[in-house]
Amino acid sequence: MTHTDLAAKRYAAFLFDMDGTLLSSIASAERVWAEWAREHGLDVDAFLPTIHGIQAVETIRRLALPGVDPVAEAARITRAEIENVQDVEAIAGAAAFLDNLPAERWAIVTSAPRALAESRLAAAGLPLPSVLITAEDVERSKPAPDAYHIAAGRLQVDAGDCLVFEDAPAGIDAGVAAGASVVVVTAVQSHPTPGQHPAIASYEGLQAVADDGGVGVQGVPGRASVSSQTAPAQS
Repeated sequence: MTHTDLAAKRYAAFLFDMDGTLLSSIASAERVWAEWAREHGLDVDAFLPTIHGIQAVETIRRLALPGVDPVAEAARITRAEIENVQDVEAIAGAAAFLDNLPAERWAIVTSAPRALAESRLAAAGLPLPSVLITAEDVERSKPAPDAYHIAAGRLQVDAGDCLVFEDAPAGIDAGVAAGASVVVVTAVQSHPTPGQHPAIASYEGLQAVADDGGVGVQGVPGRASVSSQTAPAQS
């Protein structure tokens, strides 16, 4: 899908990832996770890139650390993250972009627990959507497509008719697996990898438009650009 296709097409709904896509929580999350990693003798620099885009419990479970209960540790990390939202901020232009969307035409789909999602959205000054899919709503987290199918279902649309906004590889794969079109938000990415999806640096200069045909993206020349993606982000 090219820049022209993105601007011209109408979708049944927009489905947004949260962290790294609508808001930046990377400093907060990595501060908490770095402390946890040091407690468990992990190489912090090697470990931190693995935490993005998937549920905390899955991150811990994959480590298979002796004597570590992934559920209990994930709950402890979540509590710490809820208490550390002071530097969470919205991606540039995100609030204005969301303001133009009818409530029944968008949802947030995040791997974060609901309490953490609500805390970060409030800290970033972003609205709470009528449909918020969180870790508690799915058995299989991203890159499985389940969360995006659930969100589309609650909006009473087909996931294949939606546009997914994502930043991390696991989320991008989930959107593709759900049959949706995908646009990658590169605002917080740090480790580029090749990709085939359109990419936006932020929402500045972009406007969401809604009409009888659905919702779409309109660009303002000279302020924001949509390009062929060359780098899925780490969220």
